[in-house]
Amino acid sequence: MKDRKVILRRCETYAVPTLCRIVEEGIEDLGEKPAGRILVKPNVVCATPVIRTAYTHPAVVEAVVLAVRARARPGSTISIAESGGMAIPTRLFFRDAGYTRMAKRIRVPLRDFNEERLVRVSLSRAKWHRTILAARSLYEADYKIWVPKLKFHNACRLTHAIKLNMGILTHRERMLYHDDRLDEKIVDLLEAGYPNLVISDAVEIGYGSEFAPYPYPLGAVLLANDPLAADVVAARILGFSPHEAAHLVEASGRGYGSLDLQDIQISGDVPLEELSSLAAKIDSPCGVSWEPEKLETRARFYVGVNPDTGRPCRTGCLNALVGALATSELYYPGLVRSLRPMGFVVGRYHGDVLHPGEKVALIGSCSAVEGRLEAGKVVCQRGCPAKGMDQAVWLFPRLGIPTPAWSPANVAKMSAYSVLKGLRILFKSFSGPVGRAGGWHERENP
Repeated sequence: MKDRKVILRRCETYAVPTLCRIVEEGIEDLGEKPAGRILVKPNVVCATPVIRTAYTHPAVVEAVVLAVRARARPGSTISIAESGGMAIPTRLFFRDAGYTRMAKRIRVPLRDFNEERLVRVSLSRAKWHRTILAARSLYEADYKIWVPKLKFHNACRLTHAIKLNMGILTHRERMLYHDDRLDEKIVDLLEAGYPNLVISDAVEIGYGSEFAPYPYPLGAVLLANDPLAADVVAARILGFSPHEAAHLVEASGRGYGSLDLQDIQISGDVPLEELSSLAAKIDSPCGVSWEPEKLETRARFYVGVNPDTGRPCRTGCLNALVGALATSELYYPGLVRSLRPMGFVVGRYHGDVLHPGEKVALIGSCSAVEGRLEAGKVVCQRGCPAKGMDQAVWLFPRLGIPTPAWSPANVAKMSAYSVLKGLRILFKSFSGPVGRAGGWHERENP
């Protein structure tokens, strides 16, 4: 095991020259030597003209590219790649996040993993994802730089370096095991998405829902040579123990490293305690993440269990529901508080759900009430999990909940970019079939 190092740098601006200097100094201090086919993966899970904090700021990515380009060995290449969330064309998110203009300006290719040739790769250390369809740029990368956005997460406590690997999956496989197995799924992906270098955007962090968060100025950049070490420090910054994040516990249990701060070399010009104290000042009526129990609303949430495992399924349909509600709330402030009385049932709920004359939504294919169910109307949204986009598009209109999914502007953009995505995938299919490889590169594991 290498020495696990995390550098905390003070940075209260998205000025590229300042960020570039921080990244260059961090690479030098960590002793990293980027070379070969260098892949930069940010977090662009969602981006719209309204949702401005869910993604890694393009200035941070620009600074990473410029700094690495200046230090990389001759002949090296750099590309930026991502697979956005909710099966929405990633290039649409690239445009709305400002990546398209940035990439043209600094002459670096932007890649959507969904549009590339794919390689079926086996994962020897996985519990659920025994194989994944890996995009060619991911599989062939010699050096990986993950550039996450530090955010609270309503199901996983935080989304940062390890959670960033959800975006290495194509839309075909992203929602596999996205239920009560999500934390184990995330760690499965670390075998394929183990970065050489982590550079985190914590200039502004996100709280609330990870899909549609609110910004909070933290004024920092985090650099690390190990993803679990980066997440352990990030968890402490956000004010909780890494032992409270199930996917970090799972990663440590599989041999990816210790959760103890004493096993990490922490340096920089801003103390961890100062950042933690600053993050603790976030004042939000629903908490730092959208926990249904804390929302001020007349709607009620009934959280059941996965009938096959008996475990609560907060990371599947419920997580998608909360994300869809948070997105609508960002577009229509005050929406959640003004919801009419109704019920949301997720999983197999043991108890009574009494909403006479009101609507009750059964969300997910396994959703059921083992008790009395009284409702004026029962609405079902199937899926395992029931995706957030499906809930926004199909469920919310039937419940009378406003949704930006049906705004004319969003429909027009989605249609246009979906056609472009389809044409790119069709063109890719003529360039050769999906390949197969025996396993992931051992040299990329710790």
